[in-house]
Amino acid sequence: MRGPVSGLLAKYVGVYENSKMVGSAFLRYGGDVDTEIIDCVDIKGNPNHILVMHVMQSNQLHANQADEVYYRVGDKSKKMNFEQRTRLMYAKGGRFFEDTPVKNATIDDIDLEFVQEYVEKIGYGRSPLEYLRGNKDFIVQNGDKEEISAAAILLFGKNPQRFFPRARMRFIRYDGTEARVGTEMNVVKDVIFEGKILDIARKSTEFVKTQIREHSFLGKEGRFVTIPEYPEFCWTELIINSLGHRDFSIMGTDIQIKMFDDHFTVESPGMLPGLVRTTNIREIHFSRNPKIFEFLHEYEYVKEFGEGVDRMFREMEEAGLPAPEYRTVEFMVFATLKNHKWVENQNDLRGKTQVTPQVTPQVTPPSHSARLQR
Repeated sequence: MRGPVSGLLAKYVGVYENSKMVGSAFLRYGGDVDTEIIDCVDIKGNPNHILVMHVMQSNQLHANQADEVYYRVGDKSKKMNFEQRTRLMYAKGGRFFEDTPVKNATIDDIDLEFVQEYVEKIGYGRSPLEYLRGNKDFIVQNGDKEEISAAAILLFGKNPQRFFPRARMRFIRYDGTEARVGTEMNVVKDVIFEGKILDIARKSTEFVKTQIREHSFLGKEGRFVTIPEYPEFCWTELIINSLGHRDFSIMGTDIQIKMFDDHFTVESPGMLPGLVRTTNIREIHFSRNPKIFEFLHEYEYVKEFGEGVDRMFREMEEAGLPAPEYRTVEFMVFATLKNHKWVENQNDLRGKTQVTPQVTPQVTPPSHSARLQR
């Protein structure tokens, strides 16, 4: 028997591998749950049944009757503390951190000259202050006090790092294919980009372009062809996506671009947003910071809303390179591109691991007369 249930109040029990019951709890879920009853035989040999609940992914944050929230990590359920719970709420889009008021920020912290440039660019006919107070809640009135949003500081602030010290991007280039530490440290470049979101986007992409090497190979017509080691759209997309999607509520780390001889990785604070997962990242689109993304679109850093990741996969394939790789570790997203050197290294490794048949010569024992002659 199977069917949908709405507004389910479900009871579930936990069972150890040794079949000892470890407790039960109630979970209230407001969405649709697909249920199925499966006949079975229990541990005592008696006919019984199992109620299976298929719960679809949701943008909402769900808690049990004790108001506890758990997050699945591998095959374990990890209880979230308040800070982690808030981050998950931002990631799911229940709230946007960019709308959060910044403590102690005032209108004096806004670069009004830059806001003037921006309103002229978008064709807004009023003053910079009117734009900030009348659009996107950049500045809101709370009683007798004006509150400045995180988006206003990050996009238009004179010094965003005063309030968000790690809202910056760091480029690290390594000599080799892996990071080493101590006496074997192999960092050859370490550059930090700060300022407004637009400053970081411009400075980082301009600098990384100087670091992209070229790959030469013999083409089909017998002539050498030289191309960049990564398609420009692909590495630019990773950088801009990290700026637009990073979780600015995570204060303890920055975006890091790590460039190795055979791969290029961007590490960004924050979970994959909304319903986006590594398995559906080409089809599902969600903006963690919609105001920041719209701003980047005005400056043509975001060229195609919702299509950039899919185009990146296509361009890597057309260049004869492996597909981009995404993985998450706790509250960090790692996006990686691999170049032709990585492909060549993998081919070399496959060649070395192939077993070559060994021919053992058959030795004929010497005759008795031959042994005597020795």
